[in-house]
Amino acid sequence: MPIVKYPRTTEPLWHAWDRKAQKCGLRHRVYAVNGDWYTGEWLDNLKHGKGIQVWKHTRATYSGDWKFGKRDGYGSYSTPDPLTKEYKRVYIGWWKNNKKCGSGVMFYPGGGRYEGEWSQGLRSGWGRLCNRDGSTYEGQWLKDQPHGQGTLQLPDKNRYEGGWRDGKKHGPGKFFYLDKGQLFEGVWAADIPKCGILIDFGRDEAPAPPQYPIPKV
Repeated sequence: MPIVKYPRTTEPLWHAWDRKAQKCGLRHRVYAVNGDWYTGEWLDNLKHGKGIQVWKHTRATYSGDWKFGKRDGYGSYSTPDPLTKEYKRVYIGWWKNNKKCGSGVMFYPGGGRYEGEWSQGLRSGWGRLCNRDGSTYEGQWLKDQPHGQGTLQLPDKNRYEGGWRDGKKHGPGKFFYLDKGQLFEGVWAADIPKCGILIDFGRDEAPAPPQYPIPKV
């Protein structure tokens, strides 16, 4: 009985090349076509695990967690100072799907700082903002704006406590004029006080009280 021999099928070479090209696990520095580079862990040719990314154009760096090619987890983002060239942290905290999400601290040029919650890369939730002029806001945020209940303290220590909407004073609130020893309690709409009561509450200790006291009703 004759024996028929069939030709042995061979695997195409590109299959083996593709397996070798798939980055997985810890790798040394890998450069992109545009000059950006990454050092760290990979999974199925995607950045996954711990790693450091440097962007060639801006020289910005990210060091932290990655998940399937995107910043996801805890990490730090820094940029070089235009004059000294020294790296300064811009944000340190949690990320999700390449955007700031969860709790984190943002450092602004000139010394301002926000510490609080984030969602989809925007300040949302509870947070505290310290501005470079010395004023501070602590309270609720929504889509990068004060929204809900919060307290604004000005550089002269006068402060507002109450409602906010889209970054403006809105709803019931109190404004303490500590320099005059007076308190205004009323309702705001789009940063404008609409109605309320103004009373003296610490006139004797105020550094610059008004000339005439408010008569008691």
